[in-house]
Amino acid sequence: MHFNAYGGNGAALAAALVNATDFSPEAVEAMLIEHRMVRTAVTAGQAAELRAWAARLAPVFGERDQATQIKLVNELLDGTTAKPYVSAHDGREPHLHFFSVDADIVARARDTTSGGLAMALSFAGGDRLGRCDRDGCEIVYVDTSRNGRRRFCSPGCANRVNVAAHRARNLAS
Repeated sequence: MHFNAYGGNGAALAAALVNATDFSPEAVEAMLIEHRMVRTAVTAGQAAELRAWAARLAPVFGERDQATQIKLVNELLDGTTAKPYVSAHDGREPHLHFFSVDADIVARARDTTSGGLAMALSFAGGDRLGRCDRDGCEIVYVDTSRNGRRRFCSPGCANRVNVAAHRARNLAS
């Protein structure tokens, strides 16, 4: 599955924020850098704002009802200053930007993640924004697999479920 820069980067950053357990400024900066954000310095207050934003992003992942998922993404977009525009800076092909380069890092992260989720939902389907099927696991992911049938956050969770199912079948025999 190929996403454009914001569908991919923005949706992946959204998943990373939702999955984050450490919202110290250093950890948040590292996450933002990993997801290709620029000017990533954050204060403790901004890191707390991004933790709150992550809580708003979380319900989008794994939502099975399309109308509800669309409503959730539209509510996220309503809470941003996003105004899409096309850019071809730094020798790159034309692509969409969802934020003002002059905005602070929290606004840019909100704009990028809400825009990325909107792009992923619109062009790849809401079922690509998943939540691990293993009971007790709350990890979210963006399914970039070719067939779009990902069910687990990792091979480890898939293995645990498959081994448990195998053992249950053997005990029943």
